[in-house]
Amino acid sequence: MPKASEIKKNTAINYEGKTYIVRDIERSVPQGRAGGSLYRMRMYDVVTQSKIDETFKDSDMLNLADLVRKPAMFSYIDGDEHVFLDAGDYTPYNLNSQSIADEMLFINEATEGVHVIVVNDVPVALDLPSIVELDVMETDPSIKGGSATSRTKPAKLSTGLTVQVPEYIATGDKVRVNVEERRFVGRADSK
Repeated sequence: MPKASEIKKNTAINYEGKTYIVRDIERSVPQGRAGGSLYRMRMYDVVTQSKIDETFKDSDMLNLADLVRKPAMFSYIDGDEHVFLDAGDYTPYNLNSQSIADEMLFINEATEGVHVIVVNDVPVALDLPSIVELDVMETDPSIKGGSATSRTKPAKLSTGLTVQVPEYIATGDKVRVNVEERRFVGRADSK
């Protein structure tokens, strides 16, 4: 049983008799609490997709739910669901498009390292790699001699995500993006 301070995004926990996926965590340190942090967690019920917000002290003990991370790849969109295929046996996992909208900003058909989180045989969330490679679809023209430490400009990527990139990046380049921080980390190696 981990403490609330050890819980990460996309962790499945049992809380008040239900299984929830933690989607977002905000840490705060109220004044005058002798250093005790509070963790506000936005959680979604794996069965009903209903949302709750709960606040825990850093020392509160939480029960982890049984979950399995299955390596998968994005396959296609079917109505309001995105379909991922198990990388081993091609089992399809349907996930509600609205519940994974943020994650889909980092996924295309070529994205590797994606895992579907399965709780009680039901696919409930995605676990993404920390760095993904995406194509620059639209940005201002590159500036010759622009250095990595100079000014930045916005670039629209193949998934619709917009990030700030250095001036030397051009439309058609492939870039590496940090998923957690939503920021450019480098040019991807051309293959």
